[in-house]
Amino acid sequence: MSARDEILTRVRAAISGAEARGPIPREYRTATDDDLTTFLDRLAHYEATTHVVDPAELTDTIRAALNDRTRIVVPDAWTTAIDEPLTDDPPLTHDQLDGAEGVITTCALAIAQTGTIVLDAGPGMGRRALTLLPDYHLCVVRAEQIVSSVPEAIARLGHDQPTRPLTFISGPSATVDIEMTRVRGVHGPRNLEIVVTRRPSPGKAT
Repeated sequence: MSARDEILTRVRAAISGAEARGPIPREYRTATDDDLTTFLDRLAHYEATTHVVDPAELTDTIRAALNDRTRIVVPDAWTTAIDEPLTDDPPLTHDQLDGAEGVITTCALAIAQTGTIVLDAGPGMGRRALTLLPDYHLCVVRAEQIVSSVPEAIARLGHDQPTRPLTFISGPSATVDIEMTRVRGVHGPRNLEIVVTRRPSPGKAT
């Protein structure tokens, strides 16, 4: 008998007389009072740059945020704010992505409590490599996409059995070494900028 088989035999013997229990209760809180204000506070703590604008101001805000950056990757060419975007069709190489000045995406949703944006490779987000290799990431979040908590986000995504890759991003990429020195850009962009568009006012055209 191998060591593995011996251990499994002992485990089975130990639990053979245990009574079967019913479903594990999971009645934990799934929503909180966290909102846009919390979301912005968390992002400020992470040293991300944020803007809150009306939908009509989005294009001008994007252009101002990009400043003199011109080599910008735009998945699906979803915005007209960039005159000559880098498209990912055919797929850009890793060297091309590394040489880009940034990437601009939408998101699947955002989580207020943790200051997190969630990407699922859907329209406007593209494949995961697009937001890992460029040094700058500008993400557009609609106010109605912000949920209060992680459980609420998982329920909204409907990903009990994920069919798309999920990427959770909380601030610019950063890590701390053994000497507690904070280093940015180790496994993703050093610079994260978030533009939140307000909900359209009733009666206004979108």
